[in-house]
Amino acid sequence: MIVPFNKAEPVGCELTYIQDAIRRGGRPGNGYYMARCSQWLRAYLKAKTVLITPSCTHALELAYMVLKIKPGDEVIVPSFTFPSTANAFVLRGARPRFIDIRSDTLNLDERLIEKAISPKTRAITVVHYAGVPCQMDVIMRIARKHGLPVIEDAAQALGATFQGKPVGSLGNLSAFSFHKSKHCFCGEGGALVADRKVHSAPAEIYRQNGTDRSLFIQGGVAQYTWVDEGSSFLPSELQCAFLLAQLEHLESIRKKRKKRYETYLAAFQGLEARGDIQLPVIPSDRTSSYHLFHVLFENEKTRNRVMNQLRKKGISAYFHYFPLHLSRMGRRYGYKPGQFPVSESANQRLLRLPLYNTMTVKEQAAVINALIKSL
Repeated sequence: MIVPFNKAEPVGCELTYIQDAIRRGGRPGNGYYMARCSQWLRAYLKAKTVLITPSCTHALELAYMVLKIKPGDEVIVPSFTFPSTANAFVLRGARPRFIDIRSDTLNLDERLIEKAISPKTRAITVVHYAGVPCQMDVIMRIARKHGLPVIEDAAQALGATFQGKPVGSLGNLSAFSFHKSKHCFCGEGGALVADRKVHSAPAEIYRQNGTDRSLFIQGGVAQYTWVDEGSSFLPSELQCAFLLAQLEHLESIRKKRKKRYETYLAAFQGLEARGDIQLPVIPSDRTSSYHLFHVLFENEKTRNRVMNQLRKKGISAYFHYFPLHLSRMGRRYGYKPGQFPVSESANQRLLRLPLYNTMTVKEQAAVINALIKSL
């Protein structure tokens, strides 16, 4: 049986909305469906401002533009993440100040933040790994103490909550992803969430080529012109039409993924009790988006052997991330092996298993049986 790692499929009115978007002929930045997506996310996240972008990477780049990050600045960020998390501020000339992750949730270890703060620190970036929220109360307390903004890389975490509050509404700026690998998708897509007008107003200018076009559309000026630096960070109406249909089914998608996630947990309890694997952890004060399911093996050799055996049986399974401090770019900043042992260990031992909302009982049983038999 062939079991893909992920399936990106329509779940509702995607095609109907796309046809309607074509009929309406809306322009990027001033379209009906972009406005609908923004409104939906604002209500869901209880957020003041949501700007839809072509990708999560664009949303992150906008966040650092808003914060006026400049050459010589430092941004605290976990090493165990995708390069976009760091590239967004490296492009501004800032330097990543990597810290290690927790061994349970694989999120940034909040206990290491204060030691990493220097006179050059300008922001703290957290990554909600696998859709499980970071320890945001502690992180925000540290940030307030030192007067630092917090950026949530919530690419994997739409639908997750921390102490009853939606992820994406906890920091000062947040970025979501609607890449086809995510549980709500539109091929590529993202969103920037801002908690204050002091952030949202310049973000709107930056994403519209540095112009006050949005103010013009609202009737605030007679003619729009170039007022600041910027670029084109506007999605197409077709993207937004597809995305709206996905968002409308977020809770049903998340519910189905949760069921598959919990089936994996139950099936592998015996392996964890035996010491063969380590299962993912969701602390009791938060809920997950159930973006992905991973297991950690004793060592890299075992992980690779199991992964290869699954693939031989037609089951897609992958590892990530290669810690950024060990990458070619990370080495340029002077980082060396051994500095962040939990990140390095996770890279060697972690295996991600197939998980998607349309996954059948038969497909999941094939994955479970194959993994158990491989140990």
